[in-house]
Order: sequence, then structure tokens, then C-alpha cells
Amino acid sequence: MDKARFMKQIVLIFSIVLLASSLLTASKSEAFTGQVIQRGATGEDVVELQARLQYNGFYNGKIDGVYGWGTYWAVRNFQNQFGMKKVDGLVGEKTKNLLVQKTKYYKEFVQKQLQQGNQFTHYGGKPLDQQTKAPAQKSSQKKTAQGTKENQKSQSGSSGKSGNQSGSQQGNQTPKQTAANMPGGFSSNDIQLLSQAVYSEARGEPYEGQVAIASVILNRLNNPTFPNTIAGVIFEPLAFTAVADGQFYMTPDETAKKAVFDAINGWDPSESAIYYFNPDTATSPWIWGRPQIKRIGKHIFCE
Repeated sequence: MDKARFMKQIVLIFSIVLLASSLLTASKSEAFTGQVIQRGATGEDVVELQARLQYNGFYNGKIDGVYGWGTYWAVRNFQNQFGMKKVDGLVGEKTKNLLVQKTKYYKEFVQKQLQQGNQFTHYGGKPLDQQTKAPAQKSSQKKTAQGTKENQKSQSGSSGKSGNQSGSQQGNQTPKQTAANMPGGFSSNDIQLLSQAVYSEARGEPYEGQVAIASVILNRLNNPTFPNTIAGVIFEPLAFTAVADGQFYMTPDETAKKAVFDAINGWDPSESAIYYFNPDTATSPWIWGRPQIKRIGKHIFCE
């Protein structure tokens, strides 16, 4: 009799263990698989990643299960925001755990939208206008090589003089690259001008700050109060100190060029600023009155 009771207890314990294991597996099935998710990855893990990032406002691109540049920079911004030591865009165990802690994933809802072919870009608890934008596609209405770009940042608030340099001056500085190799519809001349602007305005600044300067120029392309070409933005009167004092025409280094490509591909460290200034040298009351977003190195970025 005791033996029979003992066997029943063993079966009961075994059943409880199986049930707990089943519940744990079911729970984990909605919190990623074991793979390290990185740029170029596709599938369900990426769908969950994009949905979680979108839930708390780091990503508002299309949830399509493809780990592209928009997802990459959303991951990096998330890692940076929550103080992770490695800000690398790789979604390993630590990043997954943090995502699970800080976000929610309504799997049934997301999968239903995808099955119905809905291209939604917002769900969860954060208003769309507060979300980090995914890279914009080239506008079909712009027949210049620039195209529109995503969410980048501002411009110098320090004093500048007339930016009346002609397009012919710019054309002589075109790098030996073909437009076909340029991202997002930008021409090789656009890349050269952006690189010169970054180098002349932010050499010696942290790399993040150099990317932010490039982002400023790109953001202005999408703002109706600014010119809609790279050259137009850079050479707008009173826009950039480096253009006014001639430093703009220095030869940019590879770091400046890399910063330009990172900005074009979607990294927006300035968080959508359209102005920036150096508080140690700026004297304009107007620029000090702009709503400030953040400081990177010597520059304050503003709305």
C-alpha cells in the first residue's frame, strides 16, 4: 500500500514537472529563440524584435521580419537608452532580456495584422509622433539625386555670413565614386558636400556628434522651411559657420565620410534636431531660445 502511494506521488511530481516545463516553453516561445539576431536576419525573431521596439517608440518602420538598417539603428538607440555597455546592434541574450523587461509583445495582434496584409507602423503605449523614425524612402517627386532622408539633425546656431558659393565650386570636389554606389539616391557630390560639412563643423568631436551633424542637414531636407537639396541646405545664407569662414573647403577625413553614411543609413543621435550650436561661442539670443534636445560633445542640438 505504501509502495502504491509512493508511486502515485512520483507520477504526480513528474506530471507537475512536465506541466511547468510546458508552461515555461510556451512563455519562452514569445520571447525570442536562442539565436543572436543581427542585420540581415529574417523571420519570426525579427518580427518580435521590431514589434517590441515599436511598442516603446524606438522603431516605427514596417514590421516585416527583415533586419535592415532601420531596425539596426532602433536596436542601437534602445541599447544606448538603457545603458547597455555594448551598443552594437546585436540582439543577444542581454538585449533580449532587456527588451522583454521593458516592452510587451502582443503576438496574436501582430501576426493577425501581418496575415491580413496590414502595413501598420504603430502599436503599444507611445504616440507615433514621439517615436524614432525609420529611414524614409526617396521621394518620387524629387527628381534631384538627393531624395528624402529619415530623421536627422540640425544646423549651426553660431553666426555665419553669406553662403553664396556657387554650385560650380562644389562640382569640382566630386569624389571618384559613382552614383550607383551611393545610398538612398544621393549623388557622389552630395556625399562629398556632407563629408566636408561634417569635417569642418565637427572634427575632433565624438563620432556620435559627427553623425548628428550630418543628420541635421538630412533632417532639413524634410522640413519645408529649408531648401530641398543638400547643396541648398549647406550653402543657405547664415547657415553654417564653416561655410562662412572657409573651413568648409578643407579635405574631409574617412571618419567624416563614415559618419555621413551612418546618418544616411538611419542613425539619428540628435533625435530629430534641426539646429545645433556651441554654447561656448554662440551669442545669438534666438538660438538660445530654441527648445533643446540634448548635448553631444561641444554642441547642443535643438528643435
